[in-house]
Amino acid sequence: MAHPAGAQRLWQAARELPGRTPLRIRLIAVVLALVTAALVVISVAGIGFLRGYLLGQADRNLAGATHNVNILVEGYLSNGRTIPGNGGFSVQWLPEHGQVRQVVGEFTFSAIGQATMVPGPSVTRGASWLATQPRDVSDPVTVSSWSGHQRWRVISTPFSFTNQLGQVQRGTIILGLDVTDIYRTIDRLTAIDLIVSCALLAVLAALGIAVIRRSMRPLTDIERTAEAIAAGDLGRRVPERDPRTEVGKLGRSLNVMLAHIEAAFRARTASEEAARRSEEAARRSALTASSSEERMRRFVADASHELRTPLTAIRGFAEYYRQRGGVGGAPVASGAAAGNGTAPAQDGSLTGADLDRIIERVESEAARMGLLVDDMLLLARLDQQRALDLRTVDLLAIAADALHDARLIAPDRTINLTVATSEAPLVTGDEAGLRQVVGNLTNNALTHTPAGTPVDITIRSGVLNGATGPVPAAPPADLGGEPAIILEVADQGAGLSGDQQDHVFERFYRADRARNRAAGGTGLGLAIVAAMVSAHHGQVWVDSSPGQGATFGFALPLAPEARPVSAAPQPGA
Repeated sequence: MAHPAGAQRLWQAARELPGRTPLRIRLIAVVLALVTAALVVISVAGIGFLRGYLLGQADRNLAGATHNVNILVEGYLSNGRTIPGNGGFSVQWLPEHGQVRQVVGEFTFSAIGQATMVPGPSVTRGASWLATQPRDVSDPVTVSSWSGHQRWRVISTPFSFTNQLGQVQRGTIILGLDVTDIYRTIDRLTAIDLIVSCALLAVLAALGIAVIRRSMRPLTDIERTAEAIAAGDLGRRVPERDPRTEVGKLGRSLNVMLAHIEAAFRARTASEEAARRSEEAARRSALTASSSEERMRRFVADASHELRTPLTAIRGFAEYYRQRGGVGGAPVASGAAAGNGTAPAQDGSLTGADLDRIIERVESEAARMGLLVDDMLLLARLDQQRALDLRTVDLLAIAADALHDARLIAPDRTINLTVATSEAPLVTGDEAGLRQVVGNLTNNALTHTPAGTPVDITIRSGVLNGATGPVPAAPPADLGGEPAIILEVADQGAGLSGDQQDHVFERFYRADRARNRAAGGTGLGLAIVAAMVSAHHGQVWVDSSPGQGATFGFALPLAPEARPVSAAPQPGA
């Protein structure tokens, strides 16, 4: 039972073999098979024609010699002598009852008279060709010699002879012609034809492989493109070919199909991305709303705390004034309001000096509250992105004015201004806002450092790089970058920790958690700096280490008229 199953599997594998064979191999095999069949047909036809032609000539020679054979056989039967062969013919006598006898062709003579044995055709009484021949004349056939490698073309003719005694002898005359050279020629031609055919097949196989490989290259490109697209590269396309060819038409159709597939895929991806963005936006919106609400609560709490302090002081002084005989008030016991720092008269009423101190304190707290309100209104306008009064501003002039003001406020300090740029420090911005930025930075350095600590103001060139740290100096022109002017205010105070640097530009943030009014301001100065610089499309940063002082700086784009020619925007850019 195993043999039929094995044979079935072999047959099934043979049937599936063409489907598993690559197309180029099948094409080469088909071409070689057709060429081989053509060569076989041509060779067989050519060799067959030549064989028929040469053997036809031999048969005609045999037919022409049969008229003279009877005389030779009669002489042989009369005297029993064998005639030496000459001319390549062989004559044999086959009696009706007896063995074959050689009549002509047993010996041949060379030019010097030497006799040489010539093996004649091998003929036996029981030869199949002789038994099937007609009784009169047979068709010529080819037989081998009784020794050696010769070949003979022979025919048989029935013959009867009456000798001198009146006895009738019957038999068959066998006439042969040596055709060894003819078959040798045919064999040589067959060998040459076989060698030439094999060489031709080898050449055609090499050329066929090259031609088919070149012809299959467009299909290989299509295969590689399909693999790349399957790997995710939807932008790949089949190389364009002549649209008049089948490959060109196929490539164009595939490119059109791929374009539709890519468009559909991109549309689907865009839809999924939009849905994802919408989901993320909703999630961020919820988080932002929660964060914004938290920041708003903290801002309101901080603003309420900051506003409550001057309002409480103003209210306390007003009440003290009323209690000391002011409008609608009555004198009270001496020292009742000692906590307010005034010295009442002996009768409990206010003196002119007391009233001056009260009004002075009220004015101070009102000014402080007004400054706080102004800062909050400025931040609100910046948050609403209201238009600024933009014009060309000289940052050096603003820094020089800030230097002059700082020296007036702190004459005991060493305050220096350094200009380290070859370009004119011109920017496009709101002059009042930029003056407030530079003033806030210098006031911050004076407020949060001990008396006598030096302060350095530096103006230098740089490039805007979108980072949150210090802006680097201007790189070589081939690296690109937007030219900028940088202003830095450095002090040698206590410095800031990493956590403090992360929050220093937040609103109402103070490094001093105790909110010491004598040492700090409202907590909005640096927040205004960050918001104003951002409104001017600049960058702001702080660089500090505990015990190493702090450097606050900002960078603004250089005004177009101050930029070098190589950095100026080209027309049409």
